Amino acid sequence: MLEIVKANYSSIFEEKLIEKIALIAKLYEFKEGDILIDFDEYIKTMPLLLKGAIKILREDFDEGELLLYFIEKGDTCAMTMACCLGATKSEIRAVAETDVELIMIPVNKMEEWMGKYKSWRNFVFSSYNNRLKEMLTAIDNLAFMKMEERLLNYLIEKSKINKTKHIQNTHQEIANDLHTSRVVISRLLKAFENNGKINLHRASIELLS
Repeated sequence: MLEIVKANYSSIFEEKLIEKIALIAKLYEFKEGDILIDFDEYIKTMPLLLKGAIKILREDFDEGELLLYFIEKGDTCAMTMACCLGATKSEIRAVAETDVELIMIPVNKMEEWMGKYKSWRNFVFSSYNNRLKEMLTAIDNLAFMKMEERLLNYLIEKSKINKTKHIQNTHQEIANDLHTSRVVISRLLKAFENNGKINLHRASIELLS
């Protein structure tokens, strides 16, 4: 475990903290599509992502779920930290966007390290700041951007996260993430194809630009 933590966090955390993490952290692996954290669960550990990507969804009681942001290697989830520290139930669902490898930190260590290690404090505050910016972007997108702009940004972000131009999502899955209907997504994707932005295949969407 020590070598794993060093390989991923030696540039972020001081040596003593890396040794502490290696002693108490637990390593987990998840497959694409697995639910890591679900709505209304009590969260007792905080994830540090080593490999892959996770999407964070917010529940809408009338219309399903809304995609808030993605977290990638080296990241953690600000809303998970908030639930941990506040001992409240989860208001998010975390789903493996790709195959994922991560380590979990117990909540009591999070609180202890906040006062003990400057690098940990900086990491937590930076994570909060980054996720807040992403949530504000998601809100701006909902409030001010047309659906075709949101969809194109979504496809570009998915391509970046998965490191491929081929996006393996159904029209319904995309509709769920963007809080709209499958019919709307299918219509917009067809328009994108006609405009030379994508190619639609039987089981994937190919981003051309």
